[in-house]
Amino acid sequence: MTVKEIMAELEAAGSESIKKILLKHGVKEPFFGVKIEYMKPIQKKIKMDYQLAKDLYATGNADAMYLAGLIADDAKMTKADLQMWVEQALSNNICEYTVSWVAAGSPHGYEIAMQWIESKEPHIASAGWSTLSNIPAIKVDADLDIAAYKPLLDRVVKTIHNADNRVRLKMNNFVIAIGSFIAPLTDDAIAAAKKIGAVEVNMNGTACKVPDIADYINKVKAKGALGKKKKTVKC
Repeated sequence: MTVKEIMAELEAAGSESIKKILLKHGVKEPFFGVKIEYMKPIQKKIKMDYQLAKDLYATGNADAMYLAGLIADDAKMTKADLQMWVEQALSNNICEYTVSWVAAGSPHGYEIAMQWIESKEPHIASAGWSTLSNIPAIKVDADLDIAAYKPLLDRVVKTIHNADNRVRLKMNNFVIAIGSFIAPLTDDAIAAAKKIGAVEVNMNGTACKVPDIADYINKVKAKGALGKKKKTVKC
């Protein structure tokens, strides 16, 4: 499929009612308002295509950018590719999901995420924390520098309440991810949660809520799923 063909399909699948919902969730124009379920058949046809993903992302259309993340060949993404993507990821769904998915699956995920969390641009910092959350979800512990995550938990404890609105949410989710996916750090994550307390995030009038860290991790533990990895974080 070509970019032109895909954009035509996306436009045809767009919905004004979905656009209104997505706008409240921080998705920015231009976009058509396409449900993810309508992107899946396109993803199934293409599977993975490095160049097509980059071309779709370059349209600047949030629907196309999201689809680009679904079909991206993460292993081929360069640092320059990822940096370009994160700089252009102004919509919440793109910086917090699309870019972080692809970065986590790339060979550069941890290194570049550590750079991003230092950014003063909230969308870049959010992408960094999201990437750091996704890496342990898909990589076995043997491939992780587990010791490096402990100082990051301490950093969240010290800085979360003064961070930007969406960055706070991604930091909160980071602690959940560490406690859920890296079993040796579960107790550390719960201890961090107690120090952090309640995290307040402005959800812009949506029904979304900030998950309680300890409660979430304990539910994962009750299911016997601590440390269980995912095949993919893309959805």
